[in-house]
Amino acid sequence: MPNLDDIMKMAEAAQAQLAQAQESLDKVEVEGQSGGGLVKIKATAKGRILGVAIDESLLAPSEKTMLEDLIAAALNDARAKADAAAGKQMQEMTAGLPLPPGFKMPF
Repeated sequence: MPNLDDIMKMAEAAQAQLAQAQESLDKVEVEGQSGGGLVKIKATAKGRILGVAIDESLLAPSEKTMLEDLIAAALNDARAKADAAAGKQMQEMTAGLPLPPGFKMPF
């Protein structure tokens, strides 16, 4: 059974690994799409938007409402992919930590 000092050292190590994992999430890129690729959003796994690409066919004034819907859908797709990538990275990071069952990260 680990003593309190050992537990504190493990918690500090886990926090350092968590900070490193959070930093690396900004380097993982995902791309959300909608409209069969007419609208593309590039983002990091941390959720930072890197770029937006819109097919020229959607730039007509008559397509305004559809374009707005497609941008929202592409953003949501990018966010879902970013969350999945972040979850996978965090799971890999915590796999080697001796945490008690049911212990949730981050602290």
